[in-house]
Amino acid sequence: MSEHVYKKIELTGSSKKSIDDAITTAIAKASKTLRNLHWFEVTETRGQIEDGKVAYWQVTLKVGLRIED
Repeated sequence: MSEHVYKKIELTGSSKKSIDDAITTAIAKASKTLRNLHWFEVTETRGQIEDGKVAYWQVTLKVGLRIED
């Protein structure tokens, strides 16, 4: 079993649909240019209100990237 080292970055995703979709969107977009995404932690959740309704969800994540050996 080897020891792992991670680099932590922060991402913010947004969605008109849901919190889950905002998270999924942020991770999917980051995975196009970053390797070894390994875990995430939701650190903040916000939303935008328009006409008395939720218009957007915005979620900030800390994402761990495993450093290659």
